Amino acid sequence: MPSVDRPDASTPVVHLTGIRRSYNIGMGSEVEILHGIDLDLHCGELLALMGPSGSGKSTLLNIIGRLDRPTAGLVFINGTDTARLDDAAITRLRGHAIGFVFQQHHLISAFTALENAMMPMIVDRNSGSDAIKVRAASLLAKMGLAHLGDHMSANMSGGEQQRVAIARALAMQASLILADEPTGNLDSQSADNVFDFMRQVNKDEGTCFLIVTHNLDLAKKCDRIISMADGARVPA
Repeated sequence: MPSVDRPDASTPVVHLTGIRRSYNIGMGSEVEILHGIDLDLHCGELLALMGPSGSGKSTLLNIIGRLDRPTAGLVFINGTDTARLDDAAITRLRGHAIGFVFQQHHLISAFTALENAMMPMIVDRNSGSDAIKVRAASLLAKMGLAHLGDHMSANMSGGEQQRVAIARALAMQASLILADEPTGNLDSQSADNVFDFMRQVNKDEGTCFLIVTHNLDLAKKCDRIISMADGARVPA
């Protein structure tokens, strides 16, 4: 079975077939949010996911990230059929193969930037180590934050906090980063800086990024734009 951590070059990072998601099933008020989504994402791609509010973007992101399950359809991550994984394996998949960046960065305000970036590795190994500190410091340096490692995250700017969140998402060397409006709360300069850092990581490490955004200028900088409307993909 292919590794859930990193695929080979010929295997899509994400392969979706016929993804549907309904709510209130069997209650007479059933609503289908996603209507048969097919999608492939490949190693080294940086993609934008666009569409109006209510089009199903966040629902699709949650299904790809295995925070939610589809009502129908198949989700393959790095060549693995996730429907065949038990809860423990799904948790490992999320922890190792997928990183998450949200509009709200969800940093721990009482921790430093370095401690926040270390957190996924500490949770995975139940302890800290010099290697973990080196990895976290290296990621902060790539984000242009080497000088802020010992600063409390609560005292950092919005753009700096978001870059720490990206470093945290990359801590486990995930093959896929899912970013839901990662620049939505930032001014234009900070948004450009955050995108530039994501692009740098994408190029340097071959990490696949799927970015939900309403910012057309940002989306045009991506390799592909995937558009959605009313729970379905809009043909390119």
